[in-house]
Amino acid sequence: MTEDTFRSVAIERTSLGNYVVRNVRGGSVSLGAGEDGSFTPVELLLAAIGGCTAVDVDHITSRRAEPTGFTVAVTGDKIRDEAGGNRMQNLRVEFTVTFPEGAGGDQARAALPRSLKQSHDRLCTVSRTVELGTPVSIVETPAPTAE
Repeated sequence: MTEDTFRSVAIERTSLGNYVVRNVRGGSVSLGAGEDGSFTPVELLLAAIGGCTAVDVDHITSRRAEPTGFTVAVTGDKIRDEAGGNRMQNLRVEFTVTFPEGAGGDQARAALPRSLKQSHDRLCTVSRTVELGTPVSIVETPAPTAE
């Protein structure tokens, strides 16, 4: 992997069932088991799917007009499948976007369906990765030794 393609986050345990996720730019988000206000891993997956497409769609349509409303609802069902494993199904990303009246708003409204399709079919790394079923490796690495 090159520096241009490599992405990472670090997750640190803060207490039983509670973690903080950090990116290399200094951002952080609380992650937990769903017993408090922190996001669960499944909620973060849904947020990543919807957020990825939202960024794409926003960049494309906002070139034409600033939206007057922009919301995304991401839903799905967490199930136990035939093999006994947990997974999500029926993933759905719903956009409600409005633009002002006028030529710019008309252009943005016209670009919206195409931008949603472009994001889904080509641009959104997250949903494309989920749909293509990219393998995940889980490995144990030794802790650094004190010198």
